[in-house]
Amino acid sequence: MRSVLWRIFTLAFLVGLFGLPGPGLDPFHAAAATNEARQKSPTKPRKSHTSQIRLTPQAPGLATVQDVRTASSPGLTRLVLDLDSKARPGKQPILQSEGVTITLPNVTLSPSAKAKLASGERSKPFIITQTSERSVDISLPAGSFQSYKILTLANPPRLVVDVVPPQESPATLVSEPLPERTPSLPAPPQPAQPQSKPIKTIVIDPGHGGKDPGALGQRGTEEKDITLKVGLKLRDLLSKQPGIRVLMTRDHDEFIELENRAKFANAQDADLFVSIHVNSHTKRSVKGIEIYHFGTAKDQRALEVAARENGTPLNNTGAGWEYLVADLLTSKKIEESLELAWTAKEAMVTTLNSHYTLVDHGVKTAPFYVLRFTSMPSILAEIAYISNAAEEEMLRTGLFTTRVAEALEESVKTFLGSAKLAKQ
Repeated sequence: MRSVLWRIFTLAFLVGLFGLPGPGLDPFHAAAATNEARQKSPTKPRKSHTSQIRLTPQAPGLATVQDVRTASSPGLTRLVLDLDSKARPGKQPILQSEGVTITLPNVTLSPSAKAKLASGERSKPFIITQTSERSVDISLPAGSFQSYKILTLANPPRLVVDVVPPQESPATLVSEPLPERTPSLPAPPQPAQPQSKPIKTIVIDPGHGGKDPGALGQRGTEEKDITLKVGLKLRDLLSKQPGIRVLMTRDHDEFIELENRAKFANAQDADLFVSIHVNSHTKRSVKGIEIYHFGTAKDQRALEVAARENGTPLNNTGAGWEYLVADLLTSKKIEESLELAWTAKEAMVTTLNSHYTLVDHGVKTAPFYVLRFTSMPSILAEIAYISNAAEEEMLRTGLFTTRVAEALEESVKTFLGSAKLAKQ
């Protein structure tokens, strides 16, 4: 027993002396390490030697005004600034004796916009100036307006200023007394002047119908019923406007082929075609509005919407449509359809945004059959998502469908008042 203990003690002594590996066999070093660990305070944090990096805040980037557009109707003048990024007024404009000035910080005018303004291609009363390298002012002289409204829109970014002109006072309408009549020779016959079409024909197209219910809500709401309600209300509103004839592709629960809807509008020599639909998405949280005009789909989602509304497979919906656009549509119709789509979207945002939490998905292009063969400016309005529970509830109320109809009515009136429709 003694020899065994002696051998263990000798082995431990050699390990400690020559630094040989032998964990657990060096009781002397183990005890020293334990005492040293006890003497160290475990509560003292180690001081970090990492230096802090301070970033200098960068100045916000410049938004560039790519184009300046104006449009006028008897009761409204609209200014649209097409931007390459989002911009908004720096502060609330203050009405002063000389008028009102809307300042846009971090905004600059593009060379083409400057050239357009220098040539006088703008409507009164707007005065647009580049006051500094990073600021643009929009001035409205005193007496040139009754009220104004500013809208900032996205997809693409734009700033819109709507101005209501001042009311004419009776004094300005008093004319000079007519001089006494004197006999005169009959005037020679004048050549007949070409006149614009006095009556504007609007075709309203409530989507789906009959055996085609369209999209379905969680509570069983059918798209075809909602589109018909909005279409009938829009017809009643537009019918009150002088100089407008309103027709519908369907005014009851009836199935009509998509191509026949466009053929009907062409046969009636329509000036505008407004197709009303309700959107749907596999994600029930998605909601909002979007307005389409005919063209190639710019993203997968637009192609999916067109495939659903067309009732066609996704892989066959967009094939070859770029050639159809070139063959069937003139550049004038494409331009007018785009303008009508933006006008409709802006009217819906303005009308609905103060009453509902509105999500604006913008204006998009997609190859819709119902817009394919129309020979006039045509749009397809997706007014809400029936797959979203909250928006399905709104669609079931008469107040929401009435406000949608009022927004579409306003867009048609604004477009007809500002656009020079040309028959192709």
